[in-house]
Amino acid sequence: MSTTVMLMQLTKGLAVTAEIFILTLLFSLPLGLLISFGRMAKNPVIRNLSKIYISIMRGTPLMLQLIVVYFAPFYVFGLKIPNYRFPAIIIAFALNYAAYFAEIYRGGIESMAVGQYEAAKVLGYNKSQTFFRIILPQVIKRILPSITNETITLVKDTSLAFVLAHAEMFTLAKQIAAKETSIMPLMVAGVFYYIFNLIVATVMEKLEKSMNYYR
Repeated sequence: MSTTVMLMQLTKGLAVTAEIFILTLLFSLPLGLLISFGRMAKNPVIRNLSKIYISIMRGTPLMLQLIVVYFAPFYVFGLKIPNYRFPAIIIAFALNYAAYFAEIYRGGIESMAVGQYEAAKVLGYNKSQTFFRIILPQVIKRILPSITNETITLVKDTSLAFVLAHAEMFTLAKQIAAKETSIMPLMVAGVFYYIFNLIVATVMEKLEKSMNYYR
């Protein structure tokens, strides 16, 4: 196989990797915020259920979660869902990363001074306005470094899609390496992952700087 053909195949795999990455963030970030609300809820049932969910998602391997999400509909409910492989990957990734983001959100929200809520109440803001207009923007500023770490980890974790035989970049690199009996495809894939992560880190760094209001 020529170098050009190999690069073309790996580039296609990179597009799939990017798709998993983007969709996971799209679903896990808002879901994580919702779970963080449950984690901080006054209702003990909701709070404990959220706590258990986070504990399970963070305490079991993502690889196992991928397998469970993919096979559970058939073995538990007897359902055969066509073209379910890719949706299963996104569901598993989103559920897993939402648990991590939930704890990041919770840490950021609980770090806010009580006085800000009191001041907002004096100014006539209701709870929803206080959170979304005053608290959340500050929380996002504080948690961006932690979010950046998780997004970088997510780029690398997309390679776990190979568990469900989905042809993302790492899977293709392994197939090409086995076929050509060469480690070069894996090395090239490593470079692609590094560049991808470098782009993500650069974008997040610029976002952090843009939110440094007082510098």
